[in-house]
Amino acid sequence: MPADDELFGALLYTETHASALGRADEDARRAAALKRVLLWEYVREQAEIHQIKAIEAARAAGVEWADLAPPLAVGGPSAAYNKSKRLKALTLNDDESEGQPVRRTPEAVVKAERRIAERAAAQRRAEEAARRRHELLLPVARRLLEHRDDFVPDSEVDDWLDEVAAVLPNCRTPTQKVSLGTYLSATVRALQRVERETALRAARTEDAQLAYAAAVAVCSD
Repeated sequence: MPADDELFGALLYTETHASALGRADEDARRAAALKRVLLWEYVREQAEIHQIKAIEAARAAGVEWADLAPPLAVGGPSAAYNKSKRLKALTLNDDESEGQPVRRTPEAVVKAERRIAERAAAQRRAEEAARRRHELLLPVARRLLEHRDDFVPDSEVDDWLDEVAAVLPNCRTPTQKVSLGTYLSATVRALQRVERETALRAARTEDAQLAYAAAVAVCSD
């Protein structure tokens, strides 16, 4: 019997020795045959996944489609290209397919690849926008904390500024960055409430007013 990690050899072994189960135990023979079907399907899928990786490596190394045709057992460059796209369908995870595999046609694969690339680009743009916004939030948060004693006393404002002060020194993870923006926006809303209730400026000095205005501007973006 092959080693435990040699699935291909194990399947060949069980195929050769399937008759050892005997005709009497039909349930065992059926179960064993079904298991072999399942495992051969797994082997086939894994082989195709590794084959497309090899094709991509060949293309990256400058191999032409015409040169890939014989190894792929097809008649020409276009057939090699089409077969590579059909194989590529196994590796794609397209949200629009709603959990179903991408259809194994060159057209479906190209469309799925385009959608995936567009989503990746949108994600990168969103991450870049979040990074730029965070870079704006940091100095604004620091200025608010520097002038916190120059704001009209209010327990809610103090509470939110305490939250800003707690997260600001080690604001590195995405969750911390989101929290900083949330706490800063809550501070601005609390200061605006103070102004509505008192009909006075929440900031009592010019520097505090400038810090407050900057916070309002960055939280409005």
